[in-house]
Amino acid sequence: MQDFDLDRLLKFAVEKKASDVHIRCGRPPLLRLGGGLSPLKMDTVESETLDRLAASIMNPYQQSLFEERLAVDLGYTPRGIDSRFRVSVYRQRGTTAIILRAIPASLPTIGSLGLPQTFKVFTKRPQGLVLVTGPTGSGKSTTLAALINEINFSQTLHIITIEDPIEFIFDDNHASISQLEIGVDALTFANALRHALRQDPDIIMVGEMRDPETIATAITAAETGHLIFSTLHTNSASQSINRIIDTFPPNQHDQVRLQLSQALLGVVSQRLVNRGDTEGRIAAVEIMINSPAIRELIRKGEIKQIPDIIGRSVDYYRMQTMDQSLLALIANKVISIKEGLRASQQPDELQLRITKMGFDAEL
Repeated sequence: MQDFDLDRLLKFAVEKKASDVHIRCGRPPLLRLGGGLSPLKMDTVESETLDRLAASIMNPYQQSLFEERLAVDLGYTPRGIDSRFRVSVYRQRGTTAIILRAIPASLPTIGSLGLPQTFKVFTKRPQGLVLVTGPTGSGKSTTLAALINEINFSQTLHIITIEDPIEFIFDDNHASISQLEIGVDALTFANALRHALRQDPDIIMVGEMRDPETIATAITAAETGHLIFSTLHTNSASQSINRIIDTFPPNQHDQVRLQLSQALLGVVSQRLVNRGDTEGRIAAVEIMINSPAIRELIRKGEIKQIPDIIGRSVDYYRMQTMDQSLLALIANKVISIKEGLRASQQPDELQLRITKMGFDAEL
């Protein structure tokens, strides 16, 4: 059987500042460096080796789940290094494959991530629902961790996180933090959230709202005195609101819109863009705060008008659209024009605004 030292590979990946490690049958492992995948100078990995690796990092429950669903997510901490990985084990072409995403050893802060200070408003509210949205790999979990970290160092509250898997490990500071992992401490998000409400929480962070039961429970919790943070795989605030509403049967839409208009505090939609001023990436973010005008639009179901309200609420509410965020990054020479246009969902409109503002084409 092929000798394969996973911990040694992950240590090397951390040293090289790789964001992800791909291990697949029939080729050497790959590291994601600066957005692209680079093969390592190693032997190809055999299917038996992958089966053994997968079994070695899964507990019995995760193994049974993998056998049933042919895919499972989990957390893994290698020996000898101060780092943690989020792991996806799945099947492809009849063989096991593993992708490991590196989680930074140090806890992120709003400042270290370059996020707008507006984010701090969400951490100071006593109750309501805050959504962090974006595509896979856009840094949603990292942003949530920064929000929880901000509360941990400033407020004496009880925080419960429900994650699949646990990513960042929090130590109590001012706050008391309980972290639940799906498959280890609870069976499902909905089950964990229901039980968490009986554990005297002030704040609950739900890693992902995947099903109607979890969404309904989260909204009700936000209405009844809890601050709820969660994520969705959506690209904008308006899309996020529609996604929640469409999760429910049509005869419930009016009730859900009413509840959401009252419980929602705000939506942050983000995507990572390559920096031009230094190495690495930074988050471009759309920020929607549930102002009276937006609350009325949600209640009436006039969701298409929300982007226009966001764009006109920069000064008073400190909201911003995704293109306004990209434009600011371009103006401050943090990213290039090319990168901004690549990240925009409306590149023609962004190009027009860039032209009107007379930015140097070489930015």
